[in-house]
Amino acid sequence: MAFHDKFETVEVNTDVLIVGGGMAACGAAVEAAYWGKKYGVKVTLVDKAALDRSGAVGMGLSAINTYIGIAKGENTPEDFVRYVRNDLMGITREDLVYNIARHVDSSVHLFEKWGLPLWKDENGNYVRSGRWQVMINGESYKVVVAEAAKNALGMDNIYERVFIAHPLVKDNRICGAVGFSVRENKFYVFKAKAVVAAMGGAVHVFRPRSTGEGLGRSWYTPFSAGSSAYFTTMAGAEMTCQEVRFVPVRFKDAYGPVGAWFLFFKSRATNAFGGEYTVERKEELKPWEPYASVKPLPANLRNYQGMLDEWAGKGPLFMRTEEAIANLAAQYTDEKERKKKLRELEAEAWEDFLDMTVSQSLLWAATNVRPEEKPSEIAAAEPYFIGSHSGASGAWVSGPEDIAPPEYQWGYCNMTTVKGLFAAGDASGASSHKFSSGSHAEGRIAAKSAVRFVLENPEAPPEFSAAEIEALKEKIYKPMELFEQYKGYTTDPNVNPNYIRPKQYMMRLMKLMDEYAGGAGSAYQTNGPKLQRALELLALLKEDSEKLAAEDLNELMRCWENIHRTVQAENHVRAVLFREETRWPGYYIRNDFPTMDQENWKVFVNLRRDPNTGEYEVFKRPIISIVD
Repeated sequence: MAFHDKFETVEVNTDVLIVGGGMAACGAAVEAAYWGKKYGVKVTLVDKAALDRSGAVGMGLSAINTYIGIAKGENTPEDFVRYVRNDLMGITREDLVYNIARHVDSSVHLFEKWGLPLWKDENGNYVRSGRWQVMINGESYKVVVAEAAKNALGMDNIYERVFIAHPLVKDNRICGAVGFSVRENKFYVFKAKAVVAAMGGAVHVFRPRSTGEGLGRSWYTPFSAGSSAYFTTMAGAEMTCQEVRFVPVRFKDAYGPVGAWFLFFKSRATNAFGGEYTVERKEELKPWEPYASVKPLPANLRNYQGMLDEWAGKGPLFMRTEEAIANLAAQYTDEKERKKKLRELEAEAWEDFLDMTVSQSLLWAATNVRPEEKPSEIAAAEPYFIGSHSGASGAWVSGPEDIAPPEYQWGYCNMTTVKGLFAAGDASGASSHKFSSGSHAEGRIAAKSAVRFVLENPEAPPEFSAAEIEALKEKIYKPMELFEQYKGYTTDPNVNPNYIRPKQYMMRLMKLMDEYAGGAGSAYQTNGPKLQRALELLALLKEDSEKLAAEDLNELMRCWENIHRTVQAENHVRAVLFREETRWPGYYIRNDFPTMDQENWKVFVNLRRDPNTGEYEVFKRPIISIVD
């Protein structure tokens, strides 16, 4: 009996398959269930984790970062488009951003209806920490949203702890996906007429600042392994903004959020000598006009100013938490009221972390940091790949019919260039600043389109033969077979010439990307020869991926996560190499092209991998503005 025959094959037939369990997937589940029940469309969701805590919001949040406030005239979708366009230095699909902006408030209202506590002022209005942010008690944010998704679909239609390893595609038509249970000896074949990809972004492609015992500590969820990019790329979908990585500045080592400190507490960030780098280095941003003069200043340019101070020997950088709390409390002239306010602010400072980054509270406590008494160190993190935050990497998707220009509209809204394959959240590109609420709204948009696609294309997609499925099954379980075959070859199973363990492989990938593609260890700097070398080393690493070995099902998942990460890494290197300018200093710098080139490079850099040959094509797409 062949090794993979030990695993039962389970076939699941559905109409719409949602892959993922984060905010976008939960939004897709609610919307697809509503329209599906109405029209007799079967909807299935599969997630490698458990829905309650899956995705980037799993630990909780202290604020919802995208709320327009259209009903009360606070902002307009056009306002939001201008903000996003400026923050990404002009590289934005305005039609997609506008579409999310006009729908996102409804998702926030649903969250409140489902039981999420949103802060309210004395007039019953949401408490804002910034123009687009509303404050929440969000430690159970994801649990609330997941419960609605589970109630909408029913648990019979939800498969948890099942890792999707590969798409099923024929003739540029999605047919479903294959994967495996990480708890049972079961191989799953999901056959579907439409698929919504919503599997998150990518972490641990670059070497993190937290190493050794802190390896699992990252800003973005460490379980995001580039599966969205892998799934859409390997399906043959056109990808966009693969050069756009996000480098957040956060409280150092535990990656605690800084947004509330800047926006709610009105804190300053300074170098070690008290200099406010965003003020002192304002003139050095002139090569990046007109974006250097917009407010708020784009995130990457703020990063760049801090990096210049670090490189000049003025580090470390600090968030002046003690100033911020004292200044806010000083507004109260009555001594009793001032002390009361001071205690409230201290509690809110800790709650900001306890809502979403518990480890930062633990680190403050462990290192004797009292935020009301002393500043706390901040630093730029390693790069991440996300389509929902301040990054924009993802699939190139069709825009809404009523506002998208013809160049951006080829079918159903949020459908990729693969027929029947939709993308949302981190899986869709060029539409950043969705955050949690916008990802949920985009999941709803994509799911409604997917249901419509199924109704208007009722024919069954191409079939995969039993032999083709068997070959995929054998490939997916090969790492376990390899380990069983060679585990006794040496006395230490981690040292073996016949295979490579997943953690060892990941270390090689992260080292490669850090040193050649501009990671934190290389001061976010790279050049053409380094990127070419990165491609050479990635080719060797891909060869070695055939020798990945897994001791158990959990480690098998880690093997496939690394294979997914490698595709994201290659996409990134090829796109950075193609874009011959430095548009996002503070995210990365091309030393051979150190300035921005608006004339030649105010364009999208897109790429496509041929699913039959594996060959890449990298090319430009025009930027078309729909908002003045």
